[in-house]
Amino acid sequence: MAASSPDRAPDKGEVEPEPDITALTGIGPIVKREPEVKLLSSVCGLEPLSWSEDHRISASCTNSISLIEIVCDIQSYSRDLIIHRTSIPVPEDICVLQVGPEQEVLEAKEKFGNSRDPAVSQAFMLDRTMNPNTGMLPPMRGTKYTSWSPLGCDGNGRCLLATLTLDGRLAVYSSAQRLRWALLVDLTELYSQMLAEKGYSLPGAEPPLGPLDDLAELQRRHRMQSPVRMEWSSVCATQQVQTNNECKDVGTVLLAVLMENGDLAVWHFQVPFLGRASVVSCSTIPSGVSQPSVLAWWEYEHGGRKMSGLIVGSSVGPVKILPVNLKAVKGYFTLRQPVVLWQETDQIPVHNIKCISLFHPHQKCNCSLVVAARGSYLFWCLLLISKAGLNVHNSHVTGLHATPIASMAASRQGGSIFTCSFDGTVKKLTPVFTDVAVTFKQEEIKLPEGVAGRRTHGLAVSPNGAYLALVTTEGMKNWQHPISRNDQVQFVTLKTPEDAAGELLGSSVQNLFRQTDLLDLVRWKVLRDKRIPPALQEELDEKVHASGCAYLWRFKLFLFRVLYQSLQKAPAQARWRPLHENTKLFIGEEEGEEGGGGG
Repeated sequence: MAASSPDRAPDKGEVEPEPDITALTGIGPIVKREPEVKLLSSVCGLEPLSWSEDHRISASCTNSISLIEIVCDIQSYSRDLIIHRTSIPVPEDICVLQVGPEQEVLEAKEKFGNSRDPAVSQAFMLDRTMNPNTGMLPPMRGTKYTSWSPLGCDGNGRCLLATLTLDGRLAVYSSAQRLRWALLVDLTELYSQMLAEKGYSLPGAEPPLGPLDDLAELQRRHRMQSPVRMEWSSVCATQQVQTNNECKDVGTVLLAVLMENGDLAVWHFQVPFLGRASVVSCSTIPSGVSQPSVLAWWEYEHGGRKMSGLIVGSSVGPVKILPVNLKAVKGYFTLRQPVVLWQETDQIPVHNIKCISLFHPHQKCNCSLVVAARGSYLFWCLLLISKAGLNVHNSHVTGLHATPIASMAASRQGGSIFTCSFDGTVKKLTPVFTDVAVTFKQEEIKLPEGVAGRRTHGLAVSPNGAYLALVTTEGMKNWQHPISRNDQVQFVTLKTPEDAAGELLGSSVQNLFRQTDLLDLVRWKVLRDKRIPPALQEELDEKVHASGCAYLWRFKLFLFRVLYQSLQKAPAQARWRPLHENTKLFIGEEEGEEGGGGG
């Protein structure tokens, strides 16, 4: 299923309103953008909204994964966001983990289900991992989590999508064709085959607890291959030996998967990732974290040396960084031992973790800021490498929300952190460095009408911080809950078009596609005002004449194309509708004309 938002054509009796030149002045950066994207089913899972580097948004739903792509179309007359929609359906069949020979597994399950000991039978029947579709309980159908890869990982140089369903199926998808998604590999099936070849016993991990007809052993085999979270690393380079003994740099990307028992399965993929043939290897690392809940990559650069690790959080409180051995990866070094960021078992679960790379203005070096949502608190940890070694400073930010944090996102530009709770409150935290640690400037985002007062399930920030996407449902009206709830994705601007234009002019990326969110804000203003802002045009002309950069020429051409579209009259009929210009011709009339000509 795929659809795109068409250009709206005015009715015959409708008069097109005059442009409001001052419409964007004095209203601040927080403005609601249309359209609102209605989801076909209710949202579910952890962090239901995610925004990729190539400007696609994934919304986790019960029946499918709704995918929304922001397109900056120069041929459009509409001032609304140009959105292309598609979806990935959740598989109909239930994912059943392979834990041994089929006949032995059936006999063991029948034995535990018919056990006269209630402690055994009830523990077995209520375990949805071992019994995904047993009894009167509804099947576990829905999306648990999605994760976007970095840009340039698929065959078209765009992002891959890793999906995890509620029944434990981990898969990787790619959009090889426009608005069409294809399954590349089922990692759950691949990992089960690898465990079966090793006899469900990994070096350094928990040893087997007995035969398969032992309940503890059956639970262990399920937990060691039940994913909890997965996250992509950045694209790195490895050296591959050719047939002539020369070394060639090959792009690779890692996908870390956190299992229920605390193990970390690190998949090594070759870029571009085209399917099972692109899987290089898979290694398993025991974390030693009990009741793991969240995962994130930690990447740090100091003095030209890159370090990498995996941050693991627990549902009972602790957070720590685990070293990942990247000997084959060019330019990366690993930690010597795990680094504990928070060791208290205070029964406050870790819901989400973000790692932000920043420059410390006082220490004049790079630093790493790790933030984690723990209940209604925000845990932060500042890691800084100095001559004395690795310095760790941590604390909590309290008083953010009255209820637990539902979702958290971090902007790639500036290090701003956004949090929200189910009551619709959205907070923005900006890190402010001190001589030793860091403080946060707190600011509550005043959402515009139509977005404020709604129940918020998740949020995501665009790659350059221009837009904030929120997945919301109706809240209470007159102290009454609505009869039915409609989930939808709404968009709010975080920057003004003037700020976006300034960033585009001074950008070091030199790529308009990677800055689509900023470009769309400028397009919106030109369409509304029906002119290019004089200050922007003057500064752009000066830079073009001074440097002659192709990026600036493309930006200038884009502005004039949008200006040309804004001065055109909108078509009377939407362009996507077929034109019926040819009149219908009956067969009898055609035969009569042919007969007359022959006489």
